Amino acid sequence: MVKNKKILKHVAIFDVDGTIFRSSLLIEVVRALLKEGIFASSTEKIYIRAHKRWLDRKDSYENYVDAVVKAFKKNIKNVNYHHFLKVVKRVIIFHKDRVYCYTRDLVRKLKKENYYLLAISHSPKLIVESFCKEWGFDKVYGELYEFDKKRRFTGKTLCPTLVGDKSQILKRVIEKEKLTLEKSIGVGDTESDVPFLKMVEKPICFNPNQNLYKLAKKMGWSIVVERKDVIYHL
Repeated sequence: MVKNKKILKHVAIFDVDGTIFRSSLLIEVVRALLKEGIFASSTEKIYIRAHKRWLDRKDSYENYVDAVVKAFKKNIKNVNYHHFLKVVKRVIIFHKDRVYCYTRDLVRKLKKENYYLLAISHSPKLIVESFCKEWGFDKVYGELYEFDKKRRFTGKTLCPTLVGDKSQILKRVIEKEKLTLEKSIGVGDTESDVPFLKMVEKPICFNPNQNLYKLAKKMGWSIVVERKDVIYHL
Protein backbone atom coordinates (compact mmCIF):
# COMPACT_ATOMS: atom_id res chain seq x y z
CA MET A 1 0.00 0.00 0.00
CA VAL A 2 1.40 3.41 -1.02
CA LYS A 3 1.39 5.98 1.73
CA ASN A 4 -0.20 9.33 0.99
CA LYS A 5 2.30 11.99 0.07
CA LYS A 6 2.54 14.97 2.38
CA ILE A 7 0.57 17.89 0.97
CA LEU A 8 2.89 20.85 0.62
CA LYS A 9 1.72 24.29 1.73
CA HIS A 10 1.22 26.97 -0.87
CA VAL A 11 3.17 30.20 -0.41
CA ALA A 12 2.24 33.86 -0.80
CA ILE A 13 4.94 36.51 -0.66
CA PHE A 14 4.26 40.18 0.00
CA ASP A 15 6.18 43.40 -0.01
CA VAL A 16 4.88 45.52 2.90
CA ASP A 17 5.40 49.27 2.57
CA GLY A 18 3.03 50.72 -0.01
CA THR A 19 1.64 47.23 -0.68
CA ILE A 20 -0.11 46.31 2.56
CA PHE A 21 0.64 49.35 4.71
CA ARG A 22 -0.59 52.59 3.13
CA SER A 23 2.63 54.44 3.85
CA SER A 24 6.15 53.50 4.89
CA LEU A 25 6.61 51.94 8.33
CA LEU A 26 10.08 53.42 8.56
CA ILE A 27 8.79 56.92 7.84
CA GLU A 28 6.23 56.63 10.64
CA VAL A 29 8.84 55.31 13.09
CA VAL A 30 11.31 58.08 12.23
CA ARG A 31 8.58 60.65 12.84
CA ALA A 32 7.84 59.05 16.21
CA LEU A 33 11.54 58.99 17.15
CA LEU A 34 11.72 62.70 16.36
CA LYS A 35 8.61 63.42 18.44
CA GLU A 36 10.05 61.47 21.39
CA GLY A 37 13.33 63.36 21.17
CA ILE A 38 15.27 60.15 20.55
CA PHE A 39 16.35 61.51 17.17
CA ALA A 40 17.63 65.09 17.04
CA SER A 41 15.34 67.67 15.41
CA SER A 42 18.03 68.23 12.76
CA THR A 43 17.30 64.71 11.44
CA GLU A 44 14.37 66.03 9.44
CA LYS A 45 16.67 68.25 7.39
CA ILE A 46 18.11 65.16 5.73
CA TYR A 47 14.84 64.23 4.02
CA ILE A 48 12.63 67.35 4.12
CA ARG A 49 13.67 68.52 0.65
CA ALA A 50 13.07 65.09 -0.88
CA HIS A 51 9.67 65.02 0.84
CA LYS A 52 8.68 68.39 -0.60
CA ARG A 53 9.89 67.44 -4.09
CA TRP A 54 7.76 64.29 -3.95
CA LEU A 55 4.71 66.20 -2.71
CA ASP A 56 5.20 68.66 -5.58
CA ARG A 57 5.60 65.72 -8.01
CA LYS A 58 9.09 66.86 -8.99
CA ASP A 59 10.76 63.67 -7.82
CA SER A 60 9.90 60.06 -6.98
CA TYR A 61 8.52 58.58 -3.79
CA GLU A 62 11.42 56.11 -3.83
CA ASN A 63 13.93 58.97 -3.55
CA TYR A 64 11.98 60.39 -0.61
CA VAL A 65 12.06 57.01 1.16
CA ASP A 66 15.78 56.66 0.40
CA ALA A 67 16.37 60.02 2.10
CA VAL A 68 14.44 58.84 5.18
CA VAL A 69 16.50 55.64 5.25
CA LYS A 70 19.65 57.77 5.13
CA ALA A 71 18.38 59.84 8.06
CA PHE A 72 17.55 56.70 10.03
CA LYS A 73 20.95 55.08 9.48
CA LYS A 74 22.75 58.29 10.37
CA ASN A 75 20.89 58.71 13.68
CA ILE A 76 20.25 55.18 14.96
CA LYS A 77 23.76 54.84 16.41
CA ASN A 78 23.79 54.78 20.25
CA VAL A 79 19.98 54.60 20.47
CA ASN A 80 18.90 52.16 23.18
CA TYR A 81 17.31 49.01 21.75
CA HIS A 82 14.51 48.90 24.34
CA HIS A 83 13.63 52.59 23.87
CA PHE A 84 13.50 52.02 20.13
CA LEU A 85 11.30 48.94 20.52
CA LYS A 86 8.83 50.83 22.73
CA VAL A 87 8.46 53.49 20.04
CA VAL A 88 7.98 50.83 17.37
CA LYS A 89 5.25 49.09 19.37
CA ARG A 90 3.36 52.37 19.85
CA VAL A 91 3.61 53.15 16.14
CA ILE A 92 2.32 49.69 15.17
CA ILE A 93 -0.60 49.87 17.61
CA PHE A 94 -1.58 53.23 16.12
CA HIS A 95 -1.05 52.32 12.44
CA LYS A 96 -1.74 48.56 12.24
CA ASP A 97 -5.12 49.02 10.53
CA ARG A 98 -3.98 51.67 8.04
CA VAL A 99 -3.82 49.18 5.22
CA TYR A 100 -5.13 48.83 1.69
CA CYS A 101 -8.47 47.03 1.40
CA TYR A 102 -7.35 44.84 -1.50
CA THR A 103 -4.23 43.41 0.14
CA ARG A 104 -5.87 43.30 3.58
CA ASP A 105 -8.65 41.10 2.22
CA LEU A 106 -6.20 39.01 0.19
CA VAL A 107 -4.07 38.31 3.27
CA ARG A 108 -7.15 37.28 5.24
CA LYS A 109 -8.37 35.04 2.41
CA LEU A 110 -5.00 33.32 1.98
CA LYS A 111 -4.66 32.85 5.73
CA LYS A 112 -8.00 31.01 5.77
CA GLU A 113 -6.80 28.88 2.85
CA ASN A 114 -3.76 27.86 4.92
CA TYR A 115 -1.17 29.62 2.75
CA TYR A 116 2.29 30.19 4.18
CA LEU A 117 2.53 33.99 4.37
CA LEU A 118 5.97 35.47 3.77
CA ALA A 119 6.83 39.18 4.00
CA ILE A 120 10.07 40.74 2.76
CA SER A 121 10.86 44.41 3.24
CA HIS A 122 13.80 46.80 3.09
CA SER A 123 12.59 48.40 6.34
CA PRO A 124 14.20 47.29 9.64
CA LYS A 125 13.04 43.82 10.64
CA LEU A 126 12.09 45.01 14.15
CA ILE A 127 9.52 47.32 12.59
CA VAL A 128 8.17 45.06 9.85
CA GLU A 129 7.95 42.01 12.11
CA SER A 130 5.87 43.88 14.68
CA PHE A 131 3.46 44.99 11.96
CA CYS A 132 3.20 41.64 10.17
CA LYS A 133 2.64 39.79 13.43
CA GLU A 134 -0.68 41.63 13.68
CA TRP A 135 -1.67 40.16 10.32
CA GLY A 136 -0.66 36.56 10.94
CA PHE A 137 2.41 36.27 8.73
CA ASP A 138 4.48 33.11 9.17
CA LYS A 139 7.89 34.60 8.36
CA VAL A 140 9.23 38.13 8.00
CA TYR A 141 12.51 39.39 6.55
CA GLY A 142 13.85 42.91 6.86
CA GLU A 143 17.07 44.85 7.43
CA LEU A 144 19.01 43.76 10.52
CA TYR A 145 20.79 46.37 12.66
CA GLU A 146 23.59 45.52 15.07
CA PHE A 147 23.53 46.50 18.74
CA ASP A 148 26.29 46.20 21.36
CA LYS A 149 26.49 44.61 24.84
CA LYS A 150 24.77 47.64 26.34
CA ARG A 151 21.86 47.12 23.93
CA ARG A 152 22.67 50.24 21.96
CA PHE A 153 22.60 50.26 18.17
CA THR A 154 26.06 50.52 16.60
CA GLY A 155 24.79 51.96 13.33
CA LYS A 156 25.99 48.92 11.39
CA THR A 157 23.74 46.78 9.21
CA LEU A 158 24.05 43.02 9.57
CA CYS A 159 23.89 40.84 6.44
CA PRO A 160 23.45 43.90 4.18
CA THR A 161 22.71 41.78 1.10
CA LEU A 162 20.09 39.61 2.83
CA VAL A 163 17.01 41.37 1.43
CA GLY A 164 18.76 42.56 -1.72
CA ASP A 165 17.41 39.71 -3.84
CA LYS A 166 13.99 38.68 -2.57
CA SER A 167 13.90 35.66 -4.87
CA GLN A 168 16.81 34.08 -2.99
CA ILE A 169 14.93 34.46 0.29
CA LEU A 170 11.85 32.89 -1.29
CA LYS A 171 13.92 29.93 -2.52
CA ARG A 172 15.44 29.48 0.94
CA VAL A 173 12.05 29.58 2.69
CA ILE A 174 10.48 27.16 0.21
CA GLU A 175 13.28 24.64 0.80
CA LYS A 176 13.39 25.05 4.58
CA GLU A 177 9.63 25.01 5.14
CA LYS A 178 8.87 22.39 2.47
CA LEU A 179 6.56 24.68 0.50
CA THR A 180 5.42 24.55 -3.11
CA LEU A 181 5.31 27.19 -5.82
CA GLU A 182 2.15 25.60 -7.19
CA LYS A 183 -0.63 28.20 -6.87
CA SER A 184 1.91 30.60 -5.39
CA ILE A 185 1.08 34.31 -5.22
CA GLY A 186 3.36 37.35 -5.07
CA VAL A 187 2.41 40.97 -4.46
CA GLY A 188 4.81 43.84 -5.07
CA ASP A 189 4.83 47.51 -6.05
CA THR A 190 8.32 48.35 -7.36
CA GLU A 191 11.01 46.82 -9.56
CA SER A 192 12.82 45.50 -6.46
CA ASP A 193 10.01 42.92 -6.25
CA VAL A 194 10.51 41.64 -9.81
CA PRO A 195 12.81 38.70 -8.83
CA PHE A 196 10.12 37.03 -6.72
CA LEU A 197 7.27 38.07 -9.03
CA LYS A 198 8.99 36.10 -11.80
CA MET A 199 9.05 33.01 -9.59
CA VAL A 200 5.42 32.81 -8.49
CA GLU A 201 2.50 31.39 -10.41
CA LYS A 202 0.34 34.48 -9.90
CA PRO A 203 2.30 37.76 -9.79
CA ILE A 204 0.26 40.80 -8.75
CA CYS A 205 1.59 44.32 -9.26
CA PHE A 206 -0.29 46.42 -6.75
CA ASN A 207 -0.19 50.22 -7.12
CA PRO A 208 3.00 49.75 -9.16
CA ASN A 209 5.50 52.48 -9.86
CA GLN A 210 6.19 53.29 -13.51
CA ASN A 211 9.06 50.84 -13.95
CA LEU A 212 7.08 47.90 -12.59
CA TYR A 213 3.95 48.95 -14.47
CA LYS A 214 5.80 48.88 -17.81
CA LEU A 215 7.27 45.47 -17.09
CA ALA A 216 3.93 44.10 -15.88
CA LYS A 217 2.26 45.16 -19.15
CA LYS A 218 5.03 43.46 -21.10
CA MET A 219 4.88 40.26 -19.03
CA GLY A 220 1.09 40.10 -18.86
CA TRP A 221 1.05 40.23 -15.07
CA SER A 222 -2.00 41.30 -13.06
CA ILE A 223 -2.07 45.02 -12.26
CA VAL A 224 -4.30 46.20 -9.43
CA VAL A 225 -4.73 49.82 -8.38
CA GLU A 226 -6.60 50.97 -5.29
CA ARG A 227 -7.65 54.60 -5.26
CA LYS A 228 -10.03 56.03 -2.63
CA ASP A 229 -12.78 53.39 -2.33
CA VAL A 230 -12.32 51.87 -5.79
CA ILE A 231 -10.15 48.89 -6.79
CA TYR A 232 -9.16 48.77 -10.48
CA HIS A 233 -7.97 45.61 -12.22
CA LEU A 234 -6.02 46.77 -15.27
